[in-house]
Amino acid sequence: MASAVLFSRARTSSRAFFARQLTWSAVLRADKIPQPPKDVDDSTSALDYKRTQRTRPPPLPAMDLPRSRSAEEAVTNILYNTPPPSLQPFKKHVLNCLVQNEPGVLSRVSGILAGRGFNIDSLVVCSTEIRDLSRMCIVLSGQDGVVEQVRRQLEDLVPVWAVLDYTDTRTITRELLLVKVSILGPEYLEDQLVGGPTHSPSSQLTPEEKMEREQILAHNFELGVHPEAVEAELRESISTALTPSQALRLKHQHLHSISTLANQFGGKIVDVSENSVIVELTAKTNRVEAFLGLLRPFGILEAARTGVMAMPRTPISGASVEDAALTDGGGGAVDASLLPPG
Repeated sequence: MASAVLFSRARTSSRAFFARQLTWSAVLRADKIPQPPKDVDDSTSALDYKRTQRTRPPPLPAMDLPRSRSAEEAVTNILYNTPPPSLQPFKKHVLNCLVQNEPGVLSRVSGILAGRGFNIDSLVVCSTEIRDLSRMCIVLSGQDGVVEQVRRQLEDLVPVWAVLDYTDTRTITRELLLVKVSILGPEYLEDQLVGGPTHSPSSQLTPEEKMEREQILAHNFELGVHPEAVEAELRESISTALTPSQALRLKHQHLHSISTLANQFGGKIVDVSENSVIVELTAKTNRVEAFLGLLRPFGILEAARTGVMAMPRTPISGASVEDAALTDGGGGAVDASLLPPG
């Protein structure tokens, strides 16, 4: 009897133990299962939370505000604290750039100059003795400090190898000029400009001249003058055409004068046509401008200039600074390109 009671108690306790084990394992499994987030009523829940948890914010840090200035103090500050403008004179600068021979370099260089407000007086781009390098010779006007800043900006570009300022360097500068000049004279320049590619003088009448001619014909017809006589008289007075002999004499005189002038400046005639000639001249800029001024009375039909090309001089070995100064001054040899014609 005692053994049966003990057996029943052990069986009951084992059942309770297994039941507790199952309950605990179910709780653990329930903790591992992900639970969905709690429901939020609407977007105003955050506002409600902030309203319930609102506290008084701390005060802002104190700042020492400057006192208000008077008009007199403001004007004095502008007058005496503003840096004065630069008093350096504007002069011509010659920049020599060695750049990589690739597309887009010219636009980048000109973009920097345009961004700084420079107007390029002349620009010459050409290839060098090295296939991958090109040379740019830029002439512009500006102050020394501003031009130096631009030179450094150009050197910072990736395709630019070096930028040299030849303004204060002893250089040889030359410029090529091709100019087409009329050999009929300035009286027929306007007619040649409207005469087409051959630059032959045109004898066509303007609308005003045609109107005047018709009025004269109508007036003489009312007076009873014969129309053919009036027409012949008007043709002789209005016609601008030259006779063959007059044209030959004008061409010979003007061609001889232009040839003599070109020889005096070291130029030459490279093309002769029926009514015009083309003259070629290689010289310094001031000499080219002087030559154009002397050709202008003949009648310039067209002109083209290449711009300035510069190359530094090689110093002579053994020559001292004093000798170089004497050579640059009036006591030494004079550059023939600076002399007037003749």
